[in-house]
This record gives sequence, structure tokens and C-alpha cells, in this order.
Amino acid sequence: MSLLSYRNLTVSFGGPKLLDNAGLTIEKRERICLIGRNGEGKSTLLRIISGQITPDKGELEAIPNIRIGKLDQEVPASLEGTVFEVVAEGLGKAAKTVAEYHHLLHELGEHPDDESIADKVDDLQHQLDQTDGWAIEHKVENILDRVELDGEQAFASLSGGNKRRALLARALISEPHILLLDEPTNHLDIPGIRWLEEFLRKTDVSLLFVSHDRAFIKRVANRIIDLDRGQITSWNCDYETYLTRKAEFLAGEAKQQAVFDKKLAEEEVWIRKGIQARRTRNEGRVRALFKLREERAERRNVQGKTSLSVNESQLSGRKVITVDDISYGWDGKPLIDSFSTRIWRGDKIGIVGLNGSGKTTLLNLLLKKLEPQSGSVEHGTKLEVAYFDQHRAALDEKLTVAENVHPHSETVTINGKQRHILTYLQDFLFTPHTSRSPITKLSGGERARLLLARLFLQPANVLVLDEPTNDLDIETVELLEERLLEYQGTLLLVSHDRSFLDNVVTSTIALEGNGEINEYIGGCDEWLKKEEAKKQSNKAATKTTPTTKAEPAPQPQKRKLTNKEREALKTLPKLIEKLEAEHSALSEKMASAEYYQDPNSKLSEDAARLEQLENDTLEAYEQWENLTAEAG
Repeated sequence: MSLLSYRNLTVSFGGPKLLDNAGLTIEKRERICLIGRNGEGKSTLLRIISGQITPDKGELEAIPNIRIGKLDQEVPASLEGTVFEVVAEGLGKAAKTVAEYHHLLHELGEHPDDESIADKVDDLQHQLDQTDGWAIEHKVENILDRVELDGEQAFASLSGGNKRRALLARALISEPHILLLDEPTNHLDIPGIRWLEEFLRKTDVSLLFVSHDRAFIKRVANRIIDLDRGQITSWNCDYETYLTRKAEFLAGEAKQQAVFDKKLAEEEVWIRKGIQARRTRNEGRVRALFKLREERAERRNVQGKTSLSVNESQLSGRKVITVDDISYGWDGKPLIDSFSTRIWRGDKIGIVGLNGSGKTTLLNLLLKKLEPQSGSVEHGTKLEVAYFDQHRAALDEKLTVAENVHPHSETVTINGKQRHILTYLQDFLFTPHTSRSPITKLSGGERARLLLARLFLQPANVLVLDEPTNDLDIETVELLEERLLEYQGTLLLVSHDRSFLDNVVTSTIALEGNGEINEYIGGCDEWLKKEEAKKQSNKAATKTTPTTKAEPAPQPQKRKLTNKEREALKTLPKLIEKLEAEHSALSEKMASAEYYQDPNSKLSEDAARLEQLENDTLEAYEQWENLTAEAG
């Protein structure tokens, strides 16, 4: 079922059209990933759908009273109050009384003898009794339970990951038909990303999300839409299949353009022949040539690829960093406790852990920017360090793009060769005009590319990258992977991008909490397996350790079944068997590679049917068990 459909969607902000007569349809229960390069207009498209921007042109068809929720990249700095109040804001004016009631109730808990607060609470309670206020309260508490948050906590006191959970709850509270997510995994730690994956896979809400996290896309998306040169192309398949089909599409497009260009060149030679040829030329052929020229002028070629080149310096000593029994804590909380390691030249080390576990602190200790409270850190010889800051603090808002990269000269030196700064910046997809402009107009992805351009100018044999993939498009992330694999120096990498870590690092340092640090070979897979085992163990311990003596469960009363119930008791086993057989066959079909290669495959319909079969099977089992218990 189509929830929303756009035709002839067009928008431009002075340059090339971001959307050029594009079309988009969103069906019920789809989980769509929107892919495109930085600056192609992905965030603009989300703003159009959410109603924040009006397109220059376009025809919209949508179901009546469609509700659209949106989770933006950044957490608003202005949000105050408890988690309950922030989430309730998603219901608009209807929840204002409920939020105020909870706020005053919290104040009354702190000042129980204040009669003026108690009177206000009584008044609001009376208002809620007269309206459907208690239903709204139940709605908020239900969504808070789903995202596993305490409504009484102050929003400002939450970690970055939990703030995004609260904002997700606020977006979902109005029960939207479509939920828009702009880089939802940015600044989330890996357990937080895995929680979000599972949450989104279980929701019935249709999703349209932008993400550079390939592992997240593979787990969540069941359709890909590609925004490229103003056009939206739909790929009804998983991410891996999309990559294959898109490469084939671009190869075919390149062949067609080569044939077109050859014909245009031949016609240009013909029309430039001598006077006699021009006197006798075919006027229809001339008009056709003019049309070819117009088509060529309107063509939008594929944007060039970012060209990353690391400016390597002399080799460091073989032993780069020696860490002996270091400890460090903050406000009485141990972040690092008795940690020792050796880092050798050429090591590529990933650093992972929960948000707030001390990853950046560990980096600063390794670089001797911080002194450990006990133990020692020793550096080897000839170290030259280049540092990528996740907070973009290295950029000066008052300077142009070129001045931020190289303020004192118009030439740069890369591996012994001199290049003009504007030419160098073109490798990072900055036009000469953009390079001379202030950085205030740059998007998050463009700022990340600018920092990489600045970073790679520094001769370095130790690269330190703190969340380098945030805001980068997938193509740039993959190219960065290639360059880091070729890099001969030592790499320290903090990232929550699982695919990036697994593809680049040779070992992983994991901050487990309470000062415990462990090392693993390879990417983050082994650490994630350990975390999952720990989580399951905690769940099992919670179930087997009751806090109070449990009341014996009431036994269902036996009664005589009706004729209809007796018939159901006979037929339910066959129904369950039939449902399970259909579920098994459909699962096997959707697990095959041929299914995703077939353009006629109905992925969204089959996925919805699979989920329906699961629900029907559970209901049938539950009904059969209840009838069996009642019949005795």
C-alpha cells in the first residue's frame, strides 16, 4: 500500500538542481535507505517530505491525515526538562497538561510541604480526569518502556546515545506512518547501534533513513533508493545486491555515453567540411546535430571520486608506544585500571567501548597529552603524529576552505611533490569557487572531507583518527579504508563503524567499563560476541534471582468448552503446522541469492507476509495452550 508518492519533484538553490523531476514512492512497512554523495541533496529530500522545505515543483499524493516523524542528525541544545516531558512534546498541545503535571509532581517530591505545588497538582489531576489525559500519560510511558528509558531522568543528564533514544521516542509517540532518520548512528556507540537495529527491524512504521554505516544498512534496509545527479532510482533489493546492480548500471551508462559522444564528434566533423559540403548539406541532419549538442550540454556526468593521499614521513622506530601498568580515573570513577600494552610500527589498532567509557582519554594518554595517575607511557624515536579530531575543533570559521587547509602559502607539498592548493582541494571534491569561500556554508560531510585534506598534508608516521567516518558518504569511507590499508605507518582508530573497523584494523583495544581494558585480534567481532554473551548472562541472572517471594501463579479454572472451542482445539494443530510450513518455505526462498537478483521479487510484500505468519503462529499457539489448559 502506497503511503506517499511524489512526481516531478524539483528543487534548486541556485546551482545544479538537487532534484530534477524526480519521483519517490514509500510503501507500508518498507525500510528504505537513501544513498547519495555528500551534497547531492539527501537531507534536503528528508526536509521536503517532513514539510520543512517547499519544493520548486512537484505533485504529492498521500493517504489522508498522513503523520510523518523525523529524527535529525544533531541533538537540539535547547531541550530541557525530564525525559517524560521531552517525549511528550511529540504529541503537541494535547500533552502539555500531562507534561506539566509530571513536572509539578517531581517538584512536589522535592518539596513535599509546599501547599501551593500540591494545589496545582490537584487542579491538573482534575483536568486530566475530565479529558483523555491519562491515556496520553499511558502512551508516553509505553513508548519510554520500549526505548528502555526512565521518564523521571533529566534529559540534559543523559549520554549522547540515550538522548537520541529519547528523541526517537518523541518522533514515534505520535504513531507516524513514516519515520525519517538522518544519520541515526552518528555518535552512537556500537551496543547502541545494535539496539537501534533491532528496534527498527521490529517496528511496523515505514522508514526512510540516510546512513553511511554499511553494517547498519545491511541489517535494516529492505529497499535502497539512490539520489544521483538530481534523479532518484529505486533498487528493490538488499544493499549487497544494490552495489552489484549499480555498478552494472553505471557501466552501461558509460557505454551509451561513449556511443553518443562518438556520433556527436562525427557530426561535428561533417558540419565543418568545406564550402561545397555546407551548400549541399542536409538541413534535417543539421537540426539533429543541434539537438545532440543540447543533449550533451544538459548531461550531468558522474561526479569525480575523492582522491586521498597520505603524506608519509620518515619511518618511526620499531617500538612506537610502550604502556606499563597505567591507571586513570575521573570524579572517583576508574576509566583505565592497570593497563599495559606495546604498540609496534605498522600496527593498526581500533579502540572501542561504550560512550563515556574513556576512549578519547586513552588516546590522550597514549599521545602523552595526559599524564597517567600511575604507571608510565614511553614513546619510541622519530614519532610524527597527525590527529583527526571528531569535534572538528581544528577548523577556523573565519577562514576560507583553502586557508583552513594551508593558510600561509598557495602551494602544498605531498610526498615531495609541490601542488597548488586549489588543485589539491579538487582531489577532495572542492571546486575552486568553494575553496575560496568561508567554511560556514559547508555541510557536515564537507567539513569532514576538509579535515581529512588538512590532516593528510601533515607528514606523519602515526595517524590518530577519532571518529573519522561521521558525516562522510559511503564512497569516501571506502576510499579512506583503501588508503589506510596502504599506509605504512602506525594507526590508532576510534570508531563505531563496525565494517570500517573490521576492514582496517589488525587488533582491537576494548574499554569494558570500570577500568577494565582487553585486547582482541582483528576487528570488533570478538568483543561484540563477548558483550552479547555478557548481556545474555545478565538477563539469565535477573530471571533466576527474584527480589521478592513470588506469588504462586493462579491456575486457570477448568470449564466445559463450547462446540466452537472444541472444534478449534481439533483444527489448531493442523493450522499451526500449515503456518510453520509456509513460514519455512518463504524464509528459505528469501534467503537465496536468486531471490534478490530477480527484479520481479516482491520484497516488501514477502517481508510483511513473513512477519504476519510469525504473528499468526504465535496467536494460534497461545489459543491452543489456553484451550488445552481450560479443558484440563
